[in-house]
Amino acid sequence: MKADILEVDGSTSRKVDLPPVFDAPLRSDLVRRAYWLVNSHGLQPKGRDPMAGERTTAETHSPPTGTGRSRIPRVKGDRYPRSGLAGGVASVVKGRLAHPPRSEKVVYLKINRKERKLATNSAIAFTSDIDAVQARGHQLKKAALPLVATDDIEALSKTSELVAFLEKAGLGAELARLYNGVRRNSGKGKRRGRAYKEPVGPLFVVTNDRGIGKAASAIPGVGVDRIENLNLLELAPGGEPGRLTIWTESSLAGISRTEEVEAKVET
Repeated sequence: MKADILEVDGSTSRKVDLPPVFDAPLRSDLVRRAYWLVNSHGLQPKGRDPMAGERTTAETHSPPTGTGRSRIPRVKGDRYPRSGLAGGVASVVKGRLAHPPRSEKVVYLKINRKERKLATNSAIAFTSDIDAVQARGHQLKKAALPLVATDDIEALSKTSELVAFLEKAGLGAELARLYNGVRRNSGKGKRRGRAYKEPVGPLFVVTNDRGIGKAASAIPGVGVDRIENLNLLELAPGGEPGRLTIWTESSLAGISRTEEVEAKVET
């Protein structure tokens, strides 16, 4: 299986052999399962203070017959703003949470090594499936996938140069989708570092970042990842495979070397 190599000017002058991983079985169910398992590895356990809402003198008089009050703990004391008010239970002012998160909860979910490898290989193979790529919403013509570019694009350090390359590669409609798809979030998220929501755009897989990472940072939704750091979270955001991926010629050789190392480890 061969693929055309895109030059910086958008022309195709030669072909390159694709690694066998692009012929891996397309298992969207496995990719989706592995994504959520691997995604849990970045979660941080969190919990509440066990005594939160319990540091009070409130106690109940059981039963408080003849006082005309409900059977709920009341704060002790007299001539004190909190005296006589409910406390120490859930659903009251300054009370505890009914079911608070606990730091003892296991949030790190394990996954089998071979299962994770198969899911990653399947996600790589999905990048060459035109139907899966278009199902994710990427705008591209009926082009031959996967997209392989020359190593010279790693040195593109200006956003204008990278935009010109994408337009020459036939991804002008994809760029329009990215720029027009930026939306402002509603609610408190605007005050928590996520004021805007961006669509997922193309992913550049490179061997050495010689400036393309800086150039891509100004284009919404475009990502750059080195071949040794490539993972399932980048290839299938949200657990949906088929992200539009642009590989450099040397990164394909990096995939082959990685497969050889993993084969030696298994044997």
